[in-house]
Amino acid sequence: MTTDNGSSPLDVEIGALQGGSADLSQYAGKAVLVVNVASKCGLTPQYNGLEKLHERYAERGFTVLGVPCNQFLGQEPGSAEEIAEFCSATYGVTFPLTEKVEVNGENRHPLYDRLTGFADAEGHSGDIRWNFEKFLVGRDGRVVARFSPQTEPESDEVVAAIEAQLA
Repeated sequence: MTTDNGSSPLDVEIGALQGGSADLSQYAGKAVLVVNVASKCGLTPQYNGLEKLHERYAERGFTVLGVPCNQFLGQEPGSAEEIAEFCSATYGVTFPLTEKVEVNGENRHPLYDRLTGFADAEGHSGDIRWNFEKFLVGRDGRVVARFSPQTEPESDEVVAAIEAQLA
């Protein structure tokens, strides 16, 4: 299954966490793991695994892209500055973060319009279920995999999917 309209999720405009554009076009030709993140969630320790993936594969043309979202029980209430400080100080995050957006509903960001049409291995497509749902965008700009929030970033299936894109 492809994204909703066949266009790359990396073709949309989205702001960077600290202002300005996140300029997703800079990731053209790279593999990107897009993850809706939150600072006050039971899954927040996944930041560790996400950072390890980013560090492990960055030189091979891969990045994690964190997308803060406050739609799940208000688990990302902070300002841009608070989010940046938390991610850096608590988890040593060096991967890029976008502005805080909505991933579901009528105000869903266009990035997620293009991601949510893709189904995961269990067949789930549509709305984001919780914080830390993961989408792998391949070097060709198309969504190639979707992983549930509970799937650990360094799990065999995520690593295999990333490695397949970097081969």
